[in-house]
Amino acid sequence: MPRWTGAVILIIGFVTACTPRGTIAVEPEAASVGQQRAVFYATTRSETEAPGVFYGTDRMAEPSYGRFDISVPPDRRAGDVSYPDASPDPKSDFLATEAARYADRADFRRALTRDLRALPPGERDVVLFVHGFNSTFAEGVIRLAQLAEDLSLPGVAVHYAWPSLNNPLGYSHDRDSVLFGRDGLETLLDETRKAGAEDIILVGHSLGSLMVMETLRQIEISEGGAASRSVEGVILMSPDIDVDLFRMQAQRVRDLPQPFLIFTSQRDRALQLSARLTGQRERLGNLSDVERVADLDVTMLDVSNFRDGTRHLTPATSPTLIALMQDLGSLNAAFQGEQAGRPGLLPGTVLTVQNATQIILSPVTALNQTGLGLSSPR
Repeated sequence: MPRWTGAVILIIGFVTACTPRGTIAVEPEAASVGQQRAVFYATTRSETEAPGVFYGTDRMAEPSYGRFDISVPPDRRAGDVSYPDASPDPKSDFLATEAARYADRADFRRALTRDLRALPPGERDVVLFVHGFNSTFAEGVIRLAQLAEDLSLPGVAVHYAWPSLNNPLGYSHDRDSVLFGRDGLETLLDETRKAGAEDIILVGHSLGSLMVMETLRQIEISEGGAASRSVEGVILMSPDIDVDLFRMQAQRVRDLPQPFLIFTSQRDRALQLSARLTGQRERLGNLSDVERVADLDVTMLDVSNFRDGTRHLTPATSPTLIALMQDLGSLNAAFQGEQAGRPGLLPGTVLTVQNATQIILSPVTALNQTGLGLSSPR
């Protein structure tokens, strides 16, 4: 490991420690200002009385459940998130208009069922988001509300909050917490299906992607074919997973849920550092050689060319990429049936190697073809 790596970690820790962390302020009057997004949640974090925090860093074996109605502020750029300070502003800050905690998983399931049944049949879908490394409970909830609004996500949004230490120096702790939280995610998937979700799209970011894969593997081991029956699609954003480990996980699952999308970026400095810390050249989220996963039925979306937004969360923070992805109907059609991987379905360079497909997206092409949207597949 390079001698300067320790110094880099200390610098990152100092800078992050000086940055205020995200919190949730409950301001009912914000409902008249912003666009409302409901976010259900399950968490294996311990409750806390700290203002705006709700759940802390200690681990709890039995998940807690609840829901927030989040007001998405009108005065912001796509991909941006602003947390409230001492004087919350509903025009610019993400604020909760209502907060509910459920007594147990049965109450959670009944509440989720009500929201799903309010949707027309065929649209009762759930997007289940698992946050990444060094994330507070509030940051995960609000990030999902932002994703739901900016990407016009269908159905109901559900967040799984595992017990991150919320500290840039807590990488080893967070990896252990990912393994600790697998059972909670499996339970949440089961309760979501029982609530009446027709399709579940499982989304993992960073170390949350490791939890997604470990949980799918765990489900598959308990019953062959159960993983693909539990979820209809998987999206891994900047996955912080060893490539060889991912191959073993995917091969154990066998029939990967489809679509199975992996967002990668060669500009992801967080994954570059993670690779150094683990003695590797690269992680799955900044994989440069698609041949290493060529035998797997996955689609790699290389977003290295998008320079705006946060490079460790480009799909959620780049306004240009968000504009490309907003038409989820067309995006989903690009990965269905026999047309998957054909050039022209998404703007960019397409390379198919056995079962794996790599799409190198271009922001210039995206804007030319879409005008801040995604054109219909040709």
